[in-house]
Amino acid sequence: MNEDLQQPDPRNSAVAHPRLDELIRRARERAGTRAMTVGLVYPCDNLAVDAAAQIVAAGIARPILIGPAQSIARAAGAAGVDVAQIEIIDTPNAGPEAALRATTLAREGVLGALMKGALHTDELMSAVVNKASGLRGDSRISHAFVFDLPRYPKLLALADCVVNIAPNLQTKRDIVGNAIALLQRIGIAQPKVGIVAAVETVNPAIPATVDAQALAQMARQGAWPGALVEGPLGFDNAISAEAARIKKIDSQVSGDADLLIMPDLNAGNMLYKSFNYIGGGDCAGLVLGAKVPVVLTSRADSLHSRMASVALAVLASLPF
Repeated sequence: MNEDLQQPDPRNSAVAHPRLDELIRRARERAGTRAMTVGLVYPCDNLAVDAAAQIVAAGIARPILIGPAQSIARAAGAAGVDVAQIEIIDTPNAGPEAALRATTLAREGVLGALMKGALHTDELMSAVVNKASGLRGDSRISHAFVFDLPRYPKLLALADCVVNIAPNLQTKRDIVGNAIALLQRIGIAQPKVGIVAAVETVNPAIPATVDAQALAQMARQGAWPGALVEGPLGFDNAISAEAARIKKIDSQVSGDADLLIMPDLNAGNMLYKSFNYIGGGDCAGLVLGAKVPVVLTSRADSLHSRMASVALAVLASLPF
């Protein structure tokens, strides 16, 4: 590509995200009493060792590096990062070996959360979901992002944009439950939840609308105490009270949603990237439903997003 035609990455603009800053502040406050341990799994590249150093500098948790000690040392040297004061648990030089050790330590209560390092996502998640030795909880594992958007008045969560590809109704029930529990743990006692579909009317030809209706009915029957769940809602009338008014939709969620449940991974993944790259947003994200929260990092994540995700993991470990 002609360098004159290249456009700057919009995420590098100086947009403030004070709500994510507040999550980091709250995690730091909690760490002052008792710092939670976060296992960085296979931290064998510059980004991972730098994340460990930044977690220490931010004062939000106590990182433990789990992987081959020599590879970690080489990565730290290349990044100019001093990890001398950070605990390292040496493992054989393979991502799956580090993931197995990390999940074992989490299951034993040594680690309060996990964070992906330089291994592949499927290598870490295979260890997390392993029925015999992993970290499965009572519900299906899912993922949630919590967004700070410049044009939205509060944090807005999206689920599931990462883990479940084409969730059925039972899986969506767990996605909703996991995300509501996360929001309640970070202080949103009565989250307002919109189940999003292409249209706001129930149409058997669009299964997502039928699922949305069923989820709203589950909420009315007490599935998620404290939460207000409505659906189906189109994205426009979920996010805008004015759009709902024009369409004559009587909704307590429209324009005030705390959480949007997406119909499938395609829709969720595209929306969260749109929020980041076009909407000026930044986010924290967690894998939920395991025995400990899991931070799945991407090389494209901002440092602020990484720190906010660790802060979210700290706060997610709090009781209701």
